[in-house]
Amino acid sequence: MLFQELIFFRLGSAHMMFLVYKPDVIKGDLDSIRPEVREFYDNLGSTILDESYDQDTTDLHKCVAFIRDCTPDFEKSNLILLVVGALGGRFDHELGNINILYRFSNIRIVFLSNHSLVYLLPKTHFHEILINHSVEGPHCGLVPVGAPSQSTTTSGLKWDLNETPMCFGSLISTSNVLRDEKVTVCSDVDLLWTSSIQTQKGESNPSSDFV
Repeated sequence: MLFQELIFFRLGSAHMMFLVYKPDVIKGDLDSIRPEVREFYDNLGSTILDESYDQDTTDLHKCVAFIRDCTPDFEKSNLILLVVGALGGRFDHELGNINILYRFSNIRIVFLSNHSLVYLLPKTHFHEILINHSVEGPHCGLVPVGAPSQSTTTSGLKWDLNETPMCFGSLISTSNVLRDEKVTVCSDVDLLWTSSIQTQKGESNPSSDFV
């Protein structure tokens, strides 16, 4: 388990949070960690890495790079990172976090919030996304954030795309609807995939396999 110093889990009380989650590493600028929190995790044996000297990368960037560099045989590892807390809050932070998906496009990174999940679909692959409708959907979206798409084709959506161009200032596929148990996506650019998750029965916890 790796914590960037901006993210903590709150489960009823700070004391409960400390007891339930013991991070292996806390890494970042450490400009917002309270002294008593740092001391607590120091005493627990967590490794705390202060990289305040590096102001050109975000805390999330530092954490993802750390995990990549510490993963043996990284290219063969099929590493998947689940990131909680990357969505919501300040919009510039969200944009910075989305940029991480593009900067580390060779790593499967999934952002999870109370309402949605987000990950990158690299243009180098034909994607099959398996949907569990009991916990995922109904809404979804495909967004060409990094560059305009001249051709995107999908199946399994209520409004499928058929070699459709997409770009900001024109058409992008938001507020689409998951129709089938499998969605396929093929595009000439990297796309952001997002789907809503149902926090309660009948409302719009994720379960999706993707390749």
